[in-house]
Amino acid sequence: MAGLAGSGVLTSGLRLVTRAAFDKTDHGLRKGTLLFLAISAFSEFICIFLYAFVFPKLPIVKHFRKKAALEGSKTVASDLAAVGIETQSDQLVVRMSKKKLILENIDYALGLYLIYVITLSIFPGFLYENTGNHQLGTWYPLVLMAMYNLLDLVGRCIPLVKCLNLESRKGIFTSIIARFLFIPAFYFTAKYADQGWMIMLTSLLGLTNGYLTVCVLTAAPKGYKGPEQNALGNILVVFLLGGIFSGVALDWLWLIGNRSF
Repeated sequence: MAGLAGSGVLTSGLRLVTRAAFDKTDHGLRKGTLLFLAISAFSEFICIFLYAFVFPKLPIVKHFRKKAALEGSKTVASDLAAVGIETQSDQLVVRMSKKKLILENIDYALGLYLIYVITLSIFPGFLYENTGNHQLGTWYPLVLMAMYNLLDLVGRCIPLVKCLNLESRKGIFTSIIARFLFIPAFYFTAKYADQGWMIMLTSLLGLTNGYLTVCVLTAAPKGYKGPEQNALGNILVVFLLGGIFSGVALDWLWLIGNRSF
């Protein structure tokens, strides 16, 4: 789960490097952006290749896929068959229905949805449109993006420390609801505070996003068998994608009251 945040850090770092490389050249912004997009596209194709041909052959991947297949997961069994590993399980597996899984984990699903509604309604649109003019100039939005991605990665690593891992369902959901305070916080910070406060607030947004995402995705599957964990994971991802879509759709609301609206 830290891979997504790690890719964000690499992306931000690459954007800062390409921005700096062409900072004082003619059409530097355009050249830096094109170089950034070219490198990003090449890296994406490399990742697709590795996932398709290298990832399934890793011993640890085979181990957990075989474990899930023995518990009755048909999709994982087909993945193993694709790399030449046959599994047989004659045991009758009783699986929980998707409806029951949703009802038992509706707080996790709704929480994951709300995490990304809040995050994507602020990041990155608001940070580009409503942060005003500051000493960092055109570097300011890039610094905000980089700090968000860096702290998002840090937040996803925090649950690795057992004493810092939040496992209480009520605690997780309460923390998610508390993130709604980011909306007025960003509004008033952009309007009245300087860039230091905005950088700190953006960092906190990334930290809580990564931390709570991992807490939800690690706590929800506990107590279920392999096939149910896979099904629940797919359900949670659907809610996550719904949160991303809703957050992006709501992002334009920040423009209301803006002179350019």
